[in-house]
Amino acid sequence: MKCLRAEHLVSTERTPRQRRWRPQIYRKCTDKAWLFLFFLFWAGLVFIMGYSVTAGATGRLLFGYDSFGNVCGKKNSPVEGAPLSGQDMTLKKHVFFMNSCNLEVKDVRFSSRILCVSSCPEEQLNTLEEVQLFANTSGSFLCVYSLNSFNYTQNPNADSLCPRLPVPPSKSFPLFNRCIPQTPECYSLFASVLINDVDALHRTLSGIMSGRDTILGLCILAFALSLAMMITFRFITTLLVHIFIALIVLGLLFVCGVLWWLYYDYTNDLSTELDTERENMKCLLGFAVVSTVITAVLLVLIFVLRKRIKLTVELLRVTNKAISNSPFLLFQPLWTFAILIFFWVTWMAVLLSLGTAGAAQVIEGGQVEYKPLSGIRYMWWYHLIGLIWTSEFILACQQMTIAGAVVTCYFNRNKNDPPDRPILSSLSILFCYHQGTVVKGSFLITVVRIPRAVLMYIYNTLKEKQHGAWSSCVSRCCYCCFRCLDKCLCHFNQNAYTTTAINGTDFCTSAKDALKLLSKNSSHFTSVNCFGDFVIFLGKVLVVCFTAFGGLMAFNYDRVLQVWAIPLLLVAFFAYLVAHSFLSMFETVLDALFLCFAVDLETNDGSSEKPYFMDQEFLSFIKRINNLNNARAQRDKNSLTNEEGTELRPL
Repeated sequence: MKCLRAEHLVSTERTPRQRRWRPQIYRKCTDKAWLFLFFLFWAGLVFIMGYSVTAGATGRLLFGYDSFGNVCGKKNSPVEGAPLSGQDMTLKKHVFFMNSCNLEVKDVRFSSRILCVSSCPEEQLNTLEEVQLFANTSGSFLCVYSLNSFNYTQNPNADSLCPRLPVPPSKSFPLFNRCIPQTPECYSLFASVLINDVDALHRTLSGIMSGRDTILGLCILAFALSLAMMITFRFITTLLVHIFIALIVLGLLFVCGVLWWLYYDYTNDLSTELDTERENMKCLLGFAVVSTVITAVLLVLIFVLRKRIKLTVELLRVTNKAISNSPFLLFQPLWTFAILIFFWVTWMAVLLSLGTAGAAQVIEGGQVEYKPLSGIRYMWWYHLIGLIWTSEFILACQQMTIAGAVVTCYFNRNKNDPPDRPILSSLSILFCYHQGTVVKGSFLITVVRIPRAVLMYIYNTLKEKQHGAWSSCVSRCCYCCFRCLDKCLCHFNQNAYTTTAINGTDFCTSAKDALKLLSKNSSHFTSVNCFGDFVIFLGKVLVVCFTAFGGLMAFNYDRVLQVWAIPLLLVAFFAYLVAHSFLSMFETVLDALFLCFAVDLETNDGSSEKPYFMDQEFLSFIKRINNLNNARAQRDKNSLTNEEGTELRPL
């Protein structure tokens, strides 16, 4: 008997205990090792920032520079061994090519000498006398700095020290402040070399810088649309949902039509000789195909799920009631947006500095060129990982804060007396206990998104080099798999954050508990919750559609000297992130409410000893959902029974 009792005790000790749900009772610091890892990672980012400030020269990229190492429009420091360096170019803001009609690139360096001038010659100059007269009247010297304007016509070496004649008329263009020749034959040669032969990074950055005002305006438009969409969801009605869906359908169809029209216009334009125009045309075709597929899928989903609109309105009303207990939740996306903007601007400034990091080397004729420093490309990859991980960390902090506030209000017995300052309480709990959990969850998203970017790069490389269709198809399929995994992880992380806010457990334990609990109670709310998330996703699509349409109309006016596909993608990505930052608050509140409801069912039974935490409105909404599900199941069962009876009924 003693042996049997001992064996029973040992087996009891080995059997893991079922975890008890203790809302807001137990707290401890979770995932501390991941917080330390994030701190070390950011130490590396700070080192890259300092290195880019000391080694980079963003002014060279933004304002342009001459062949002697002088940045146009500013006072420069001399370069040892280059006598014409270190000049004051404050009044000389334009970049002038001395041989713009026969421009060539040799070893990533222009064959023509480049000067900083006060103004571009707007009329053709046929002789050195005209070049001299232009210098005396306008104060813009088109010959090498060491040659005085009085000696333009007397110096025997003036032909090599002055621009090749005739000097075509040119005009300053906001693309590195270069003087662009205006004669058709010279312009085509100049633009083809200037745009087609520089590397992809500088072409992309030039497109961003030349359209910076348009990009800024579109970002402000995306911010305003996201704010208006959040207010619309705050006071949602059935009529507003119908209007909202109609706007989405019209917006999707309109954007698709504009994309196909622009592609048709590009194909019929006979002046598409530059690589920029060809790239814009290819990107337009890709955008048009992708937008058409997305539009078709969304229209089918809207048609199939149209009968659930009434329940969705009730669901959003329940969500708005939870938000009304803590109205400052509406301002939560604002500080997230402000922090993201500050981080993105800093990240872009560091990227520009890294792109110009190079050591000055003096070559023949006292000219200066900049050699890229070793290890810069590895820093770019590290910097890219920092962008994704830190952005996801900021968004995860918002999710955790909102979930903690909802949990605090839900597990409050006295509904007539809501807790004081739930957002501040949630923030303090996050920063004191659960930053490591947020770091770990955001790292999982980063691990999935980096291979996506690599696979997309491999797919484009294979397509350009015309490899086999099999390898391109495999890389594309892998990309789609990572995309689906990313979406699942986002929802998975949100439930883990909410469970951590409820029980105070680490990330893995919270994710496992949430998965078990939701799988047990999925019959209550899965369909309605999914459609609620789908309606909120449509709000994000609406913001992206109108922002992308504005971008298409704005960027289409600068076809030639601008690769506007990348700026348009950046604007669309920014619009989606802003809309996600604002509207994901409703998704977070919705998911947190249902998880709290599942925990409520797990720990209470509705009796006087264990009453539910939920209020009567939420309980009646859940009962209506269950009644509809039961009625639908009974109807399916009856239809199946009738079909079987019909088969067995005698003729």
